[in-house]
Formats: sequence, structure tokens, C-alpha cells
Amino acid sequence: MLLINNKDVEELFDMKSCLEALETGYDDLLKGDAVYRPRVDVWMPAERPDGYYRWGTMEGASRKIGVFAIRMKSDVVYWPDGVTEEKYCMQPGTYCGLVMVFSVRNGEPLAIINDGVLQHMRVGACAGLGAKYLARPEAGVVGVFGSGGMARTYLQAFNEVRKISKVKVYSPTKAHREAYAREMTGQLDVRVEAVDSPEAVVRGSDIVAACTDSTRVVFDEPDWLEDGTHITCVRACEIGPRVVKRCDVSVKLGRNTFEALDEGMVRLHGNAGYIAGQPEERAKIPNPTVDNYRGDYFKYFMDLKAGKVPGRTSPKQTTFFINAGTQGLQFAACAGRIYQRAKEKGVGREIPTEWFLQDVRD
Repeated sequence: MLLINNKDVEELFDMKSCLEALETGYDDLLKGDAVYRPRVDVWMPAERPDGYYRWGTMEGASRKIGVFAIRMKSDVVYWPDGVTEEKYCMQPGTYCGLVMVFSVRNGEPLAIINDGVLQHMRVGACAGLGAKYLARPEAGVVGVFGSGGMARTYLQAFNEVRKISKVKVYSPTKAHREAYAREMTGQLDVRVEAVDSPEAVVRGSDIVAACTDSTRVVFDEPDWLEDGTHITCVRACEIGPRVVKRCDVSVKLGRNTFEALDEGMVRLHGNAGYIAGQPEERAKIPNPTVDNYRGDYFKYFMDLKAGKVPGRTSPKQTTFFINAGTQGLQFAACAGRIYQRAKEKGVGREIPTEWFLQDVRD
């Protein structure tokens, strides 16, 4: 069995490989040869008085890739200003997220992978697939809200599926957006400009991406949009209802949580979960409205990929890709490919498989 850390993932896996792995997983899903379970969270009061403990899991499997994977994360989450969500494990700046990979052929435990780099890449790559299928072929100007990890992988993915010529980035902290502009200019050899307002991000952009940790709407001004713009997001609350209404074609990646909740389950931040604690403790958790992303106004990506529904049919249409759902399958597809490459290249730390086996039947 292999232990694969974030540095290993960076060595083994690039954005092009990530896009290819996801397409393989989705091809399997179309054929009935892949499956996933939506994300489920468990919430418990934490020792931090303004926060909560949150355990999250999601899982999936692909026949062609040959693996099952479960992604697990252990966070203390808190909302310092009521606008953004912060998290950590044990102390600020450290995190605990793991992907466990198993063979679907014989059940063998194959790998434990740190999820940090993989998490950013698979989300960005899914946004890239949205742009591949929905953005205008000539789309070249990108506007980005946010300057964190997701903002980086989103731009990497867009640059794989379209010929990007210019990028504009805005985040509330000037130093952060300027650092992002310098880094991504050097990384992609594309002109990236830090701008001073949300409007400047949107005006003149062919692709607009909201990549923030905000619990509130970051963009809801349809008048700023050009005809033919493609819009996408990370969080369910980032794009406001007026912009959603403006869109001619809205496509959701998949079902990110259960449509019907079991007894005892609640819906928080758009995800199904079980929550413990007293009423005054539960009241600390902000729960932004996500009704803009529910209902029957949008299509599903798998139907678009299969040709069952049309996507963009005119260069003037405004398209919206809701980057949520199918997370479990994404981790199986990407983690499976990372494990295969680690074995080929001799990367990762070997740990005894027998540590994970036993002779006692459950």
C-alpha cells in the first residue's frame, strides 16, 4: 500500500491529466460502469466557542480505472465575519483530508493520499469541463473572483480548454490579488491583471469564475455581463439570483447531495448532514440560501455530455455551469490515476498492506 503526499501528487498529476481522468470517470458513468455517493457531513460542537466540528465524506468507483475511493476530511469550521468560512485541524494552518483508494477487482487497499492538491485540482478541472462544453470556442478573456487555491486551478483548467489571452482578478485584499496576478502570469505566460472592483472583473470577460470562500453572493449584476459570457462558481451562494435569471443555459455538474433527506438529516451549505448540539449552538452555523441552484430550470452535465440536451446553441447566449455534484466519482477517477502513476514511477511511501487486513470476519 502506498502513502502519497501532496508533494507527490504535484509531481505525478497535472491539469491535463486531471481533465483526462475526469472524462474517463464520466464516460464510465454514462455506461453504467461508475457510481458515486453524494457528500454527507456530521456536525458536532467543538471546543472553539464560535465554531463547529465537521466530518465530511464522499465516495465513488469506476470500472475502467479499477478503484473505489472515499475522501474524508476532519475540520473545525468557523465564520469570523459572517461572510467567509475558515477551517483547520488542530490549529489554524493545518488540515486533515485523506483519500483512501481500494481495488474494485479484489478489494485490496491500495493507497492513502493527502487530499489538498488533489481537491483543488479536481474542482478546477470540473470547471474546465464546464468551459469546454459551454464557453464560446473563441473565449479568451477570463474574469476571476478570488485569489486562493481554487482560483489558481480554475485558471489552469480554463487555459487547457481555451486559448486564454488575458485574465482579470479581484479579491478584497489588494496584496492577495496582486500576488495572484504575478504568480499566474509567470506560470501560464498569460497576462494577468489585478483590478480594483468586481465590475472590472466582469466587464469585457468571456468567462467569469467566482472562486471564493464567501458565504454570501459575490456577483449579482447582470448589466455587467457581455453577450455570450460563460459563468461558473465554487460555492452555491456566490452567483446571485438576478445573474442566474439572465442565463440562457444553466447546467449543473450533478447532484451534490441527497434530494430527499432521511430522518435526522438536515441541509447545511447545500450538503446533507447530521448535526448534534443544542439550539443555541446550532444557531452559530450560517446557512446561506441556495434555492437559486435547486429546481428544474437547469440541465445536468451528464445529459449534456451524452447529447440528450443541447448546450450553447448561439454565440450570444449566456451560459452558467454550476460546479457542484458527483464529488465522490471525481476522487475515484483522480486518485485512481495518481495511484497508477505512483506505481509506475516508484513514487510514494510503501506501508505494509497487512496492517490493513485481518483474519476476523465482521
